[in-house]
Amino acid sequence: MSQKIKPNFFSIVIVIILGGALYKQFDFQNFTFEKPALAIVYIFAFIISIVMMIKKSKSKENEEKE
Repeated sequence: MSQKIKPNFFSIVIVIILGGALYKQFDFQNFTFEKPALAIVYIFAFIISIVMMIKKSKSKENEEKE
């Protein structure tokens, strides 16, 4: 059984915005963030949004099996 993540439009938009913000904040020459405190908030929100996407898809998959 393959697990497919079926995200909705809003979760995709949130992940894209947070990922883009993290990418802009990161300095690739020094491997640091311009604003470390803001980067921590972005990373935390990014991880939570991905976890919620996966959790939602698993719960929908379980409802379909029943």
